[in-house]
Amino acid sequence: MNDTKNIDWNMVNAIGRAFGEDNERMLRNKTYILIEDAGILDIPADAIVNAANSALQEGGGVCGIIFRRAGSEELQKACEKIGHCDEGSAVITPAFNCPAKFIIHAVGPHWIDGMHGEKDKLYGAYKKSLELCKENDLHSVVFPLISAGIFGYPIYDAWCQAIYACKNFINSNPDFKIHIIFTIPTNPKVDRDGKKKFDTGNEVLGKESPNIKF
Repeated sequence: MNDTKNIDWNMVNAIGRAFGEDNERMLRNKTYILIEDAGILDIPADAIVNAANSALQEGGGVCGIIFRRAGSEELQKACEKIGHCDEGSAVITPAFNCPAKFIIHAVGPHWIDGMHGEKDKLYGAYKKSLELCKENDLHSVVFPLISAGIFGYPIYDAWCQAIYACKNFINSNPDFKIHIIFTIPTNPKVDRDGKKKFDTGNEVLGKESPNIKF
């Protein structure tokens, strides 16, 4: 993805619109956050993030999709070697048959009432995922919106933590260039809240933050 001849120019234009900066500068920096109307496996990347459970077992939703594509038996064996991942953290395994080099299993919190450390745990899940990208020299990563499905995290608040964590990582690692892509399918047959998640994400991403520099 770092070779300009392979650049998706529609994506580049979207990036420029998202940040209000010209496309040439964004290309030169080669670091961005983008929200795509797509499934978690539709965009090849160095790493795919699985919205995992603490036991690292095959589940439903995004987790089930990733396990089935990777090869449930192989991926489950790799996860069992690790054994467990705390809420607010992440671990990494090979991607097997998925269109990526690695799968990062990020465990977000179950929403209770916002008073049980959910905010810090969700931030931590993104932060650890991005740290694993840097540690393993992975320069493109595809995320779902962690915890915003069956874990019940409110959509707007989930996006605020996601974007905040990603922007802070970028600011703290200016020499590490990374493409961060969130995939949110808007087809209601896939996700009944998909359109709301997609629109809310772009709203949060478009908000100006004086503490964020690109």
